[in-house]
Amino acid sequence: MSVRNTLSLMHSCGMYNYSGGFAFRVGLPGKAAVSGVILLVIPNVMGLCLWSPAIDSMGISVRGLQFSEKLVQKFDFHHYNSRRHSTEKPAAISQMRSSHSFLTYGRHTVKLLFTAANNDLTGLQSMALDGYDMSAKDYDGRTALHLAACEGHLDCVRFLLEKCSVEPSPSDRWGQTPLDEAHSCGHKAIADYLEQQLNIQPPQKQSIKTSMSNGNKSVDNITKTM
Repeated sequence: MSVRNTLSLMHSCGMYNYSGGFAFRVGLPGKAAVSGVILLVIPNVMGLCLWSPAIDSMGISVRGLQFSEKLVQKFDFHHYNSRRHSTEKPAAISQMRSSHSFLTYGRHTVKLLFTAANNDLTGLQSMALDGYDMSAKDYDGRTALHLAACEGHLDCVRFLLEKCSVEPSPSDRWGQTPLDEAHSCGHKAIADYLEQQLNIQPPQKQSIKTSMSNGNKSVDNITKTM
């Protein structure tokens, strides 16, 4: 609640008399100071602190403002810039398709993991319908399933496995799986469920191997009798 209220204030009046123009041209929460500092927030991605002492008549850093405007021209950060219903692509973005795609994937991953950690089942369902990669990993190799298991959200775990068919046992960079997270955090119901899911397929493989070995034994017996 505090973060939401703070960002709302920054977006509406953080840039002094230029707050409306900043919201129009940059579309991100920001706070300026007469010292030449601009605090810029890209929700669910990162925060930036810009400093350049030269300020304009409204007390805003000239170069900081220019940087903010160029940032949203190159990357899809403007709060009201929707790519879903628009076919227009700025030249700066079309020249950096690979960087933009990587950045968008990163933002989606952060949003996905945050949604799973907060037990937002409706949010997960909406993201799945929007075509998100529900098995996406962050820089530590952690997935939404890791977060849901760690926080004890059984409904989210069941949705990811049963509806989204994500891998049931991905490992992060420390070698931890969602099952390990459930055990270490004391979520027995989730641990039992994950163990049940992990034991669904292996018996079938074992039965195939067993049948093959039995078949080989029967062939050996036949050859011996002959």
